[in-house]
Amino acid sequence: MREISLADVPGLVGQELGISEWITVDQTMINQFADATLDHQFIHVDPERAAAESPFGGTIAHGFLTLSLLSAMNFGTVPKIREQTMGINYGFDRVRFMSPVKSGARVRGHFTLSECRFRGAGMLMTSYDVSVEVEGEKKPALTANWITIVQFDPKDRPEGV
Repeated sequence: MREISLADVPGLVGQELGISEWITVDQTMINQFADATLDHQFIHVDPERAAAESPFGGTIAHGFLTLSLLSAMNFGTVPKIREQTMGINYGFDRVRFMSPVKSGARVRGHFTLSECRFRGAGMLMTSYDVSVEVEGEKKPALTANWITIVQFDPKDRPEGV
């Protein structure tokens, strides 16, 4: 995994920082997510009914399942900040579910650093424009702006920021 310093982060704004490995979203994953979220809508968990009654030709992943995979996609893709002591999800702006992820499809994330700003003595707020590509499809499964907070020891704050 690549490592960078806090001082390097501002210079990366506007750059794609990485593309994740492919993740297969199979029916088992979809069913487990349905169980965890209590969302058992037939388009997710009933392949026969979804094939017969939906426009998708079979089951599809929950949009929130695809969104939740961003954490796994991010890990090992976006460079690790050496001084980071903890990372926190702050939220999302402009989440859009653009196209379905069919059961068995492979997805991967694209991460572009869109903004960063130092806050307080030991925090860096970062925003990433993210998209989740579906293998073989033209439209992404989702697009969003993901906001995170990098915490670090204040003694490690770069000078002049």
